[in-house]
Amino acid sequence: MGDIAKGVFSGAWALLVGWIVPASLNLSVFVLAVVPTLRRDAAVVRWWPGPQVKVSLLLLVGSVLVGLVLHALQNPLYRVLEGYALWPDPAYGWGCRRQLRVKHGLRDRIAALRLEQRVREGRVGADAAVRLARLRSSPDVARHTRRDRRRSTVQKALLQEGLSRYPVSDEQVAPTRLGNAIRRLEEYGYERFRLDTQVMWHELTGCASDQTRRQVELARTRVDFFVALLYGHGVVALCALAALLSSRPQQGVLLTSASVLIALMPVWYWSAVKATDEWAASVRSLVNLGRKPLAESLGYSLPLQLEAERTMWTLVCRLSRLPYHERAVALDQYRACTPPPPPPP
Repeated sequence: MGDIAKGVFSGAWALLVGWIVPASLNLSVFVLAVVPTLRRDAAVVRWWPGPQVKVSLLLLVGSVLVGLVLHALQNPLYRVLEGYALWPDPAYGWGCRRQLRVKHGLRDRIAALRLEQRVREGRVGADAAVRLARLRSSPDVARHTRRDRRRSTVQKALLQEGLSRYPVSDEQVAPTRLGNAIRRLEEYGYERFRLDTQVMWHELTGCASDQTRRQVELARTRVDFFVALLYGHGVVALCALAALLSSRPQQGVLLTSASVLIALMPVWYWSAVKATDEWAASVRSLVNLGRKPLAESLGYSLPLQLEAERTMWTLVCRLSRLPYHERAVALDQYRACTPPPPPPP
């Protein structure tokens, strides 16, 4: 009973912090900035609740309802920000090419800094010198060379942090920063072990420890919070601009509110991108610690050799994703040996 209550409260906390709290903040801004103008309009006054209904009660009920709706729509909301939905093909292709240039630029800048360090230490050969000259001739690297050389050790580590927010494979690059930041954590299990976490997610989380699952959930909640704020700010800003068309608008308040909300939207977007670092770390922990329990729960024995393990997970994921094929019998070699049942007394 205690485990059930713990699971319920855990899910309620993610819903509350990730979606209901930002919905409450956005509705509060709407009530303070837009509602005073709307209540001047005769058409709105006829439908507005009487004085017997408290605004705080409406705000509470509205926050819960809006938060529940946003939580139910989180997948399409994320897909728009990641660049997978409502993006025309030309915009999608342009975004992918742009993000790929950014990724390669960060990679080349980091490589140039490392090679320059080796040159100063006298640990560079002819091939490395040629590569360093080629990197310095790159426009993306040359544009940042002087500033990169002045960076401290911590600032150079921030370059690596930025590169880590992209998937390893260029084929997995998405058209937006948030899409790439999320794609790198989706790619981790497959790139390292050929364990497709997108296919085996429920099995993997079902076998992981409560603490590991909790870490993933809390890390995801931080990203949800900023995504909900971003969408809410956009909706409230549109409402403020639309309220300018009413009969007696408070233009100063509406324009200021809309401007501030629109200016904050990139801040929340970048905050969501940064928050994916903790999410990626928790998913990495989930994959690293959950592979063995997952294999045992499925009736397999985790091979000692890494290449053999990658082959096993490839077959397991293929069996889960595709219809059965005779080649799936190759999994028999990885089945755990179960001891024979004890003889009857």
